[in-house]
Amino acid sequence: MLMAKSLLGPLEARPKVDLSYTHRVLDSARATRRYFAKFERIITHLRSVASLSSDEGLISEAEQKILSQYLSDLNNSFTALSYKYLMTNRAPDSGKMSIDKTESGFPVFSEIIQLAADSTQAKKHLKSLPDQERLKKDMVNHILTERSAPTTLQYALAKRIYYETLVNENLFLSQNHPQINWVGKDVERRKRRYIIHWASYDSKTNLPVVYLMVVDDTASRALPNDERRWPRVQDALMAQALSELKLLTIAKGFDEDFDGLHPKSLRRFHLGPMHSHAFTEQRGPIREVLANAIGEEGLDWALAWTVETLISDGQKWEKVGIFKQAPREVYKLDAFNMSGKMDGVTNITRALILPHRAFQVMEEKHADAFAGVRKYVVGHNAKILSY
Repeated sequence: MLMAKSLLGPLEARPKVDLSYTHRVLDSARATRRYFAKFERIITHLRSVASLSSDEGLISEAEQKILSQYLSDLNNSFTALSYKYLMTNRAPDSGKMSIDKTESGFPVFSEIIQLAADSTQAKKHLKSLPDQERLKKDMVNHILTERSAPTTLQYALAKRIYYETLVNENLFLSQNHPQINWVGKDVERRKRRYIIHWASYDSKTNLPVVYLMVVDDTASRALPNDERRWPRVQDALMAQALSELKLLTIAKGFDEDFDGLHPKSLRRFHLGPMHSHAFTEQRGPIREVLANAIGEEGLDWALAWTVETLISDGQKWEKVGIFKQAPREVYKLDAFNMSGKMDGVTNITRALILPHRAFQVMEEKHADAFAGVRKYVVGHNAKILSY
């Protein structure tokens, strides 16, 4: 500690980090409510896109169900945050939320970290707060007797609902530890197949990222019941939940560390960034698209949806000891496009989810800039069309 102090110097002498360039503070209740209302609609559309991707054969039905659960958890986290900041700038000590205005459009990583910290104390806070019915009665009495807005009671009610959400709902946190789903069993080849899934809120990109790995298990004991392997598998995968790591690095490392487990496919879903003319600072053609799509409120947004996929193309036997060999997966990389080898994936699918008005502007003025990007367009009746 003495060495660290001498190297860093006194706190007041250290250079301050200016976050105003990348972060935006939502400094009013109106801005906060508009922001979360927009995301509530977007997450609903994301569920529809996941279902449509399953119908189109881009992902399996099992993967679609898992993805939908993570989207539901993400929605719960955002619902909790919306109550936490419901009274921004209207009640003392209400706090203000920060979002990443340049890269992701999502809340900054520290907001998700604090959400997890608050959840550990939520039950204690609920014991000290009156229940919702009592708070609502007190609000009515305040309005009738004081003839003014019951701001402090509204703040208390919002905090009550915030903590109730943390206690009662599944949340998307900074780390969402690996879980395992049974797929099937090949009796002849003596192997079981699972989907292992996990997720993280990436601290560098401020984006939720979901991982789905299809694994064949050839060990004598089923992985979920194996107290020696399953905890090690969870720790290994969670440690690899970093956006900068290539899928090939993650899969090959896992394949080499666990002889009885064979990753047949690995997918990584980047849920974002979210571009909004009202809340973020866009760059490139998407900026002009959203600027020209201004009109009806709530239609000036676009959400990027990127899926990286790595697929096994077979196995080869490798020497793992003096007298021992083990099968290792050989992964299929794009032989005709060098980006496949550079990115360590079989393919990358890039898509945009956007309202019909923004799509019309894109097609009229910037179609070439978005060639090769799949478009999921939200119609007037919230029906999703794929182009």
